[in-house]
Amino acid sequence: MATGTDQVVGLGLVAVSLIIFTYYTAWVILLPFIDSQHVIHKYFLPRAYAIAIPLAAGLLLLLFVGMFITYVVLKNQKVTKKSQ
Repeated sequence: MATGTDQVVGLGLVAVSLIIFTYYTAWVILLPFIDSQHVIHKYFLPRAYAIAIPLAAGLLLLLFVGMFITYVVLKNQKVTKKSQ
């Protein structure tokens, strides 16, 4: 069973994810249909970032996953050589 702290952290992560998803959805799907002179456009980055930010985040994720896998494989090889 999760402790109270775990539940609060989980709720916070879900809330942040929901806010990011809502912002990105409005930015990418709804904003192109709103007049470019409307006030709401000042709350959003230029559209070029709508592709660049998720692309950079995805590449960083792949980098960290690759580094983790490399670390685990190298660590397991060292353990195997010591036991032989």
